[in-house]
Amino acid sequence: MRLSRTLLKNTAIAGIACAYLGGMGLLSIFAVAAKDMPDPKRLWEKQRPVSVQILDRNGRDVLVRGASSERPVDLDALPFHIPMTILATEDRRFRNHMGIDPRAIGRAMVKNIKAGRYVEGGSTLTQQLSKNVFLTSDKKMSRKAQEALLAIWLERDFTKDELLEMYLSRVYFGSGAWGLESASHRYFDKPAAQLTLAETAILSGLLNAPSSANPVANFERSKRRQEVVLDAMQRQGLLEDGVLAAAIADPITIHSPTDTEGAQYFADWIWADLEDHIGIPTQDIVIRTTLDINAQIAAQSALLAHLDMDRNATQGAVISLDGTGGVRAMVGGADYGQSQFNRATQAVRQPGSAFKPFVYLAALRSGKTPWDTAFDAPIDIDGWSPENFTEEHLGTVTLTTALAKSLNTVAVELGEDIGRDSVIGTAEQFGLTGLKPYRSLALGAQGQTPLAMTESYLPFANWGTLREAHGILSISTADGTPLYDRIAPRGALVLGAQEIGDMNYMMVDTVERGTGRRAQLQNHVIAGKTGTTNDFRDAWFIGYAPDRVTSVWVGNDDNSPMQSVTGGNIPAMIFADTMAAQLPETPQARLPVSTKPDWARKDAQLNSLLDQLETRLP
Repeated sequence: MRLSRTLLKNTAIAGIACAYLGGMGLLSIFAVAAKDMPDPKRLWEKQRPVSVQILDRNGRDVLVRGASSERPVDLDALPFHIPMTILATEDRRFRNHMGIDPRAIGRAMVKNIKAGRYVEGGSTLTQQLSKNVFLTSDKKMSRKAQEALLAIWLERDFTKDELLEMYLSRVYFGSGAWGLESASHRYFDKPAAQLTLAETAILSGLLNAPSSANPVANFERSKRRQEVVLDAMQRQGLLEDGVLAAAIADPITIHSPTDTEGAQYFADWIWADLEDHIGIPTQDIVIRTTLDINAQIAAQSALLAHLDMDRNATQGAVISLDGTGGVRAMVGGADYGQSQFNRATQAVRQPGSAFKPFVYLAALRSGKTPWDTAFDAPIDIDGWSPENFTEEHLGTVTLTTALAKSLNTVAVELGEDIGRDSVIGTAEQFGLTGLKPYRSLALGAQGQTPLAMTESYLPFANWGTLREAHGILSISTADGTPLYDRIAPRGALVLGAQEIGDMNYMMVDTVERGTGRRAQLQNHVIAGKTGTTNDFRDAWFIGYAPDRVTSVWVGNDDNSPMQSVTGGNIPAMIFADTMAAQLPETPQARLPVSTKPDWARKDAQLNSLLDQLETRLP
């Protein structure tokens, strides 16, 4: 009994001591935080949105986002559903707390512990306001303490409506839109006072994911977020069933900017990386990118010049990478003003014969050479008989000729001989994922994005190294203070010297004598491959010179057939015009190409003699 009392006493003393030390530690954190508190007078300063200046790799201007200032939000001028929707998702106890909400913090801690990761925060709307106005986005304890102290101070000196107005005037909604008015004009081309419940739910869904839920870049995801917001409002008793259904069914039209400059697609693409590196910008910043503005303009011009409405070739994408994976040009569609969907990075389309290099590479790794022969003839694979594009057969051909002329029968036969799993393993090594061992594997019948296809060709051009595409080189403040500098990761070596030489030998032949002849450039050795899918629904050309790869896709968003558009015509011509602006007049390096061995020369001479004899025989 005495032992139990002693144990209880010691436990109580230890608990009091821990609580005391914990309290002292917490007070110390708040004391340090209070020492470096920002000047609260900044809240009254008239603030314009931050300016994000995007430069190309040589420091030339590409475009500027943000910086346009809208008038502050006036709650009295807004319909009641706007503050109701924002508070329902961001801070439903806003009217009842003192700036920090212990209940929300506790609820978030429980959810995070159960999930084993960070899934929910406990910050109030007032804390978010204090962070947006005064603080940086880092997650240090001292910064969180400052955020809490500032929130309590703000609640003491301002009414709830004033705090909500300040929050809505400054919060970030993505796409360079700071504040509700700016976001309303950016996404819906109307003042905030005219926003519907459905549109407000779209904007509210952006607040915790301004990049990933952006309706410009990903409309489907923004619609899913909208439904989450509306469901939450119904659970809180704010919406009746009929109102919820009507809001979800209400059609949403996203405003199309008048700016048709292709670099907008690139700017959208790098924005998520920007926020990963430094968080949502809270001050004017300058981003130096990998883009080459001259190459960008050339790619945009080439796409517009060669798309042919008479042949129902209405859309396309162009992307160029340097040897490190840096994006030199990115055009995601014919007109950014009409459609912000980035076909270079988001469209999943069948690459067709542009996939065949990985079939032939797998064959080389099984022991074959570019000069080995195959027999082009009708084949049957479990009742499936693929045909060549010309519906003709050439008989005995080298693998080089088979790739250059894009013979489907040979590619399928090769894939069957070496095994579909071998082809998939080779392609996956080059970043092409999600492939299934279907009979049509060798013909590129499984979808990939143009960006993934461009990355997969890069090792052929940069001496064998796999690289991930990237667009940001550095980020700094307007006065030059560095915020981020890219450190290039070590790429994986996926090709040996002999493999590079052999593959280049075959794909140079594809451009010089095969289906890719329109991609030729004077004074440059170009390698590459065409791709055309059934009924002319997709047409590709992916080609390269030393340390430069450009891919071109042409098709239609509705997947409708084009009229005789193949990878060897419109895409190859777009490629040639795009690459002509990027390559110097005198090449500084040449693609390593294997030399035809003596035995292959002798075989070719013998085959030529046999062909001549055959023509003379009666």
